Amino acid sequence: MIKARNLVKWFGPTLAVDHLSFTIDAGRIVGFLGPNGAGKSTTLRILTGFIPPTSGQATIAGFDAMKQPAEARSRIGYLPESTPLYGEMRVEEYLDYRGRLMKMPRDDRRKRIGVVCDRCGLAHLRRRLVGQLSKGNRQRVGIAQALLHNPKVLILDEPTAGLDPTQITHVRQLIRDLKGSHTILISSHILPEIEKTADDVVIIAGGRIVAQGTPDELRENVAGGSQVVVEVKASAESVRNVFTRAASVDRVEVTADGPWSRATVTPRDGQDIRESLGSIVASNGWTIREMSRHTRSLEEYFIEITARQDQAGTVAEAGAA
Repeated sequence: MIKARNLVKWFGPTLAVDHLSFTIDAGRIVGFLGPNGAGKSTTLRILTGFIPPTSGQATIAGFDAMKQPAEARSRIGYLPESTPLYGEMRVEEYLDYRGRLMKMPRDDRRKRIGVVCDRCGLAHLRRRLVGQLSKGNRQRVGIAQALLHNPKVLILDEPTAGLDPTQITHVRQLIRDLKGSHTILISSHILPEIEKTADDVVIIAGGRIVAQGTPDELRENVAGGSQVVVEVKASAESVRNVFTRAASVDRVEVTADGPWSRATVTPRDGQDIRESLGSIVASNGWTIREMSRHTRSLEEYFIEITARQDQAGTVAEAGAA
């Protein structure tokens, strides 16, 4: 439904998007995740036909976003990061205005306004001025206008930005309710939002894809950072010596706490070595107080990517200076 093929975008000397390629199947919710400045919004503007790529191709439902802009845009509902709402209009007036811009027939506009107001929880607010609505309800109006012409594709740029926790929950549920009826691409820099909403995740940094897959697949990929913590009643030296010689162990760090030793064991290739460590503890007759596995989270992985991007940017600026 959405295809990006080797997208590149330069703004003068700045490379914003660097050979970006991905495919989104029909009916999926995909999270487009990255730190601020990663190239997310630039990619969305290319997909929606607002700006051309320097090179590469973007297609929506089989239509080229640059060569067939009218056909591609007619199949997209777009919620930009700053939704262009008119505060002096009533909700239904604004939606009617948006429908006229999209050249929807009058009867179709009236029918769809009722449908999207019901679906977005705006039925009781149709006569309210947009400017009098809460931030969360204005965001609902933004989603409603994106849904008005019943597009195959929804592209949402930071849909929960600036909302309070209750409003975020409501918008998140609304997006989940739209699953299946639409193919949805959500851009965000907030990992928990993407994890709770998306079927698939594409993580970008510095204009490039650094990871993609389902949330579970990404968790498996970052499991290489897992460690096992074992606390036993034995000397630190003996614990270090015995665990270091164990198969599949890469590194052992031990701290002493009186008669107890706390070992943090890093396995090779992210293996789960709790069973073998338990056997070692038993064979040495040690009393055990704790054994737990700590797996690096997606959030820690995302923070690591962000730090790498910041570091790369600092190096590049220093080189340019």
